[in-house]
Formats: sequence, structure tokens, C-alpha cells
Amino acid sequence: FDYLFTGQKSERSFIMFHSLADFLLSAVGALDYLGIFLLMAVESSFIPFPSELVIPPAAFLAAKGQMSLVLVILAGVAGSLLGAYVNYFLALFLGKPLVYRLVRLRWAKIFLLNEKKMHKAEAYFLKFGAVSTFVGRLIPAVRQLISIPAGFVRMNLFTFSLFTVLGAGIWITFLALFGYYFGLHQDLLTYYYVKFGLIAAGLVLLAVFAYYAKRK
Repeated sequence: FDYLFTGQKSERSFIMFHSLADFLLSAVGALDYLGIFLLMAVESSFIPFPSELVIPPAAFLAAKGQMSLVLVILAGVAGSLLGAYVNYFLALFLGKPLVYRLVRLRWAKIFLLNEKKMHKAEAYFLKFGAVSTFVGRLIPAVRQLISIPAGFVRMNLFTFSLFTVLGAGIWITFLALFGYYFGLHQDLLTYYYVKFGLIAAGLVLLAVFAYYAKRK
């Protein structure tokens, strides 16, 4: 795919991609399974941290024989369950009024928390019930907070754990297979990164142009 990197912009994109990829692979490789477990616990709690930066690089290393794909998935699911427990028990012991009061504080913005997100997660839980702790794990905007309304209503802990493990398991397995596949086909990863990177850059420029055109 050398023809993809003939231009200066493509070369810069190629360098940035490999720098980011090398950093993620080095970091995840150094942290090992315990690191995956802890980072996924953080991701599953109220602290914003994307699982996409943990599981795919670990699975990529698994494809290279440096880690076990099964252990990567198991560590990720276990970490997700721990993070979900943090939210569940905080909500259970603090109660709804205090949690909402804390979300209104200025420091909550550091964790990207606000009342709107809390209301959204709670409304989703009230609409779909216990199964929302399973389905919600597959929805980015709901995944981290769905455990909180479950704690509010003191959802059965076994059911909560089962649905959380199933939902997190599906999501983490998808990310792991994605990373593993591209670990086996590294040339495709570079190809699609550059292709979609250029498309994304074009869309951003178009959005900026439309914004300023609208203001005029």
C-alpha cells in the first residue's frame, strides 16, 4: 500500500498513526492483564476512559503471540464488572438525592458528568427495567452510568452481575476480535486508518466551513 503515503499529509498521518499505535501497544503490554483489569474497571465506573484504547491493542498483541486473547477478554470483563459494582454500590449507599446533588457540583464536569446524562441513564433503566443493564452495556452514552439507577432501586445483585457480565462480554469480545483480526492483518489496519482518516479530516473541514458560512 505504498501508494497511500506518497503525499506529505499522508506521510504525516502515517507517522502519527504509528506513534499512537506504538504508544498504546507499549503501554498495554507493560501493564499486562492486571493493567487491563484495572483500566476496564475505570472505564466501567463514572470515570471517562474509552475501552477502545485498552482491549484492541491487547488483542493486537495476542495476535502477535505476546498475550492470550482469552485472558484479555476475561480480564476486561472482570474489570468491567468491578467498575459496575463501584457505581452500583455508590448509588445504593448514597441514594438518589445525594448522587444528583454531587452531579451538580463543578468538579463533576471533570468526569463529564451532568444531570442530563444521569436522567438519560435513569430513564433508560426505568423504561426497559433490569435488562437495560445488559443492553446498556452496548450503548456508549449509557454504558458507564447504567449501573447507577440499578443501585438506586437496589436491583438484585446476582441479576445485575449476570446482565453486566453478558453485556460487557459481548462488547469486549467484539473489541478483542477487532484488534486480533487487525493484528493478523496489520497492512489492512494501516490502509483503513489512512483512508478513513482523510475522510474524517475532510468532514471536519466541511463542518468548519459550514459553521462560518452560517455565521455570515
